Order: sequence, then C-alpha cells, then structure tokens
Amino acid sequence: MITPVPGGSQCKPVAVVGPTATGKSELAVAVAAELGGEVINADAMQLYRGMDIGTAKVTAEQTRGIPHHLLDVLEVTETASVAAYQRHARAELERLLAAGRVPVLAGGSGLYVQAVLDDLRFPGTDPEVRARLDAEAGELGAAALHARLAELDPAAAIAVLPSNVRRIVRALEVIEITGEPFSANLPEPGPPRYGTVLIGVDREVAELDRRVDLRVERMFAAGLVDEVRELVGRGLREGKTASRALGYQQVLAELDGDRDFAAAAAATAQATRRFVRRQRSWFRRDTRIRWFDGAGDGLAEQVLTYLAP
Repeated sequence: MITPVPGGSQCKPVAVVGPTATGKSELAVAVAAELGGEVINADAMQLYRGMDIGTAKVTAEQTRGIPHHLLDVLEVTETASVAAYQRHARAELERLLAAGRVPVLAGGSGLYVQAVLDDLRFPGTDPEVRARLDAEAGELGAAALHARLAELDPAAAIAVLPSNVRRIVRALEVIEITGEPFSANLPEPGPPRYGTVLIGVDREVAELDRRVDLRVERMFAAGLVDEVRELVGRGLREGKTASRALGYQQVLAELDGDRDFAAAAAATAQATRRFVRRQRSWFRRDTRIRWFDGAGDGLAEQVLTYLAP
C-alpha cells in the first residue's frame, strides 16, 4: 500500500516489471497519470537514441503527456553500464520524490531494476583477466562462454542473454577475480529501497508468444530494417551493447549476408520468446512482486486499487 514517506513526498515509488510484450509501458503511463507521477525507463536498450522501433519505445502519443526519463541518453557506440544506470536512475527517482511526484520505474531489464532498488555490488576489474576472456569470446564464441557461465553460476546465466558477450565476459571476470559466483553480488531481496511497491505484469505463455510474434511482425512492417541501416551510419556495428539488441542483431546479420529479412524477423521472434522465458525466471524469484494478469479486464484499475492508500 502507498503511504507517505520522509522528505516531503506524498507517495512511495512504484516499479512496473515483467517480461517483454506484457503491457508494462501502457500500465506505467496509466499509473503515473492517476498518481501524479513520472516514468523512469528501466529497459537497457531504450537508453539508446534512435533505437525506437526495435525496442518498442513509447511514442509521444503513447506517453499521454507524462514525462519519461532515461530514454535516449546514450549513443549506439556507447556501452550501457548497470553501475552508471544505478547512479542516474536513483538520482532521478530522488529528484521526483523531493518534488512530490511519484516515480514509476518501468521496464523488463531485471538487473537494472534490482540495481535501483537493492544494494547491488559492483566488483572491480582486472585488465589481464578481461583481455583473456575477450580473446576466448572471439575464438570460441558467445554460446561457449555462456555455457561455461551456466556451469559456474546458473543464476547469473539466467540474467544474461547468450548473445551478450560483454556481460558474459564481465560475469566470468567477477567469478575469477573474486572467487565467488557473480550472483553472490545480487543481494537477497529485502525491503526495497525507497519503500518501492513492485507490480509485475505477465500473461499466459501461449498468448504471450502470440503477442511477441505479432509485435515483431509490426516492427519489421514499421521499418526496423531502415532504422538499423540508419544506425549503422551512426556506428551501430561498433556498439558492444546496442549491436547485440534483439532485432538489431538479426537485421545486422542479414545486412551482412543474404538480406533475407523474413528470416531476420523469424529469428528475432524466436530469440524474443526465449528472452521472455528468461525474464520470467528472473522476476519470479522476487517474492516482493505483486503479480497481475496483463490480459485481465481493467488491469490499470486493478493495480490502482491495490496501490490505493
């Protein structure tokens, strides 16, 4: 339940989380509109300027005039950092609280959400270890290193896409230099920072698979291939994080190959369905989340009733 918090703010923050394509963005806007709040993005790929279609970034019309923060803050050549996101998101959240606005953290990047709400640790780095793991990734491929991570730290492997070389290497680096699993840096869920209320949105598996397929079809119809072409001119291929985003990775592969964009769409849908299952596994571990069916009648009304003082 939302209650007053110290510092002059009227309400606790709300986090709207869950798998891709469940309806989080629309719900976050509805909650912010009703509670006098503003939305803070918690989708790692929506941090990037120009990555709009493939990330299903909210349009100006979809925001309904509700301010959204931490969208379009990185160039595609920059590397997204959980530690940097933690600093910026917490600063934005605290600014909104001080202004008497309700922060609504919304997105499906579980590690980013946890970085804001929990005391996530960020161990140091070892350049020699990092360089060796980078070389192994280049020689063996991301899949082989992800399989190694799954053996050493199954919980961390759930949180990292098999195609995300940078994060796989980082997790293996932490394991090697600390002598403990990367997931040991993920605290057990306790009271969330700021007294945040966590709202989860999910849907029945078959229905969500259909929504993913339709979403990908619409993305390609809306011009995802042209968006990727434009971003290539802005350095997308050099971006260690952005180039691995779902949809963008598949289109880049076809631009370099047979240019079979129907195959790229099919591969994107398949990869997204797998990603949804990983997101579900990640978020279902957090017992603080109150889950709602995204297909239920009056979803926003149900959530607002739950949040009502």
